[in-house]
Amino acid sequence: MIVTIFGDVHGNLVALEKFFKIEKMETDLFICHGDVVNYGPWSNECIELLQDLNCKVLKGNHEQFYIQGSYGGTNVIAKTFFQKCYENFDSKWIQTLKGYEEETIIQNFTITHTINNSYIFSDTNIDEISLDCDYIIGHSHQQFKRSIGDNFVFNTGSLGQNRQYINQSCYIKIDTVKQKIELKSFLHDIDKVINQMKKENYPEICLNYYLSKQKVIL
Repeated sequence: MIVTIFGDVHGNLVALEKFFKIEKMETDLFICHGDVVNYGPWSNECIELLQDLNCKVLKGNHEQFYIQGSYGGTNVIAKTFFQKCYENFDSKWIQTLKGYEEETIIQNFTITHTINNSYIFSDTNIDEISLDCDYIIGHSHQQFKRSIGDNFVFNTGSLGQNRQYINQSCYIKIDTVKQKIELKSFLHDIDKVINQMKKENYPEICLNYYLSKQKVIL
């Protein structure tokens, strides 16, 4: 079985649609580890597409923010994005978000949004983390493979808001028969996302966040 795992879509329908165009015929099961919503202009549409395609979706911290109706952090940029995006969020999807599970298991992998509610990067000190299985996570928007003791942590990276190259979408594929795992990526047209944000009058601080990021030249 081929399992394709992704997350941190963050309202980027352009990236999500291209992702499914690439992988739909090559995948038996799709799993999203959360953060479908916020930042990008298509939170509602991304939720609907994942539901229509029968994708298994887990709950990220941004789903929790939408469920509670408020941003729980202190980051000014993230708070501004939440205020803008949440006003366009269709409340009919709240029950869908509430139904997302916290984790799922595929063979020896536990898949969840993050571990201990922490941002884990490729260079994060992980000496105090103890694992009893291998993990596939997201949350930090950085793709990597790391070892912790006898186990491994894979981060899918972000499908919709790569923090290094804003137009690069990252994800992971597992072949459960061959027991092979691949870190994958593709490029999408981020200008379509930014132009839609401009049409919807996103605050300048939000637009500048996207415009300030590096891009891989298509």
